[in-house]
Amino acid sequence: MKKIDLPAARATPAASIVSSAHLVSPRSAEMSEFEFGLIVAGNAFHRWVVHCMSAAGLPDLTPLDVLVLHHVTHRARNKRLADICFIMNVEDTHLINYSLKKLQNLGVVVSSKSGKDVTYACTDMGLDHVMRYREIRESCLINALNADDGLNRDIGELARLLRLLSGIYDQAARSAASL
Repeated sequence: MKKIDLPAARATPAASIVSSAHLVSPRSAEMSEFEFGLIVAGNAFHRWVVHCMSAAGLPDLTPLDVLVLHHVTHRARNKRLADICFIMNVEDTHLINYSLKKLQNLGVVVSSKSGKDVTYACTDMGLDHVMRYREIRESCLINALNADDGLNRDIGELARLLRLLSGIYDQAARSAASL
């Protein structure tokens, strides 16, 4: 096996917890720690939304199906496929389209056509499942979090940083795609 010689990452007070030590940069070991945390948190979040929606009466959905249903329900406005993809930052429209078809077949989303546009909306049955999801979320997640004002501020700051980093990752992806 070939040995990989990499520059040593700068020393941190505690050992870095990373998934890919070969990617740790001496300029930002924290980015590798963040990426590992993102992987673990992302997988936990996906597992959570699937189990919560299953408990709400819609088993066998993928994480993307659950998130699409929530977005279609958001603000009770009809949504176009392109808008759903844009807001969710999903480049592959066929993935969202597949979820929408699956949700329509389950009777929780309906499509309608006005002119050239096809829009999607949550049905009454879909709204029932989403509201049950909300109750379960409150009971299992929000109660377990037991957040005070300080923790809620930290969560808000984390959300802001995640949005900022998503923009940086998108720009880096465009740069890498142009190489």
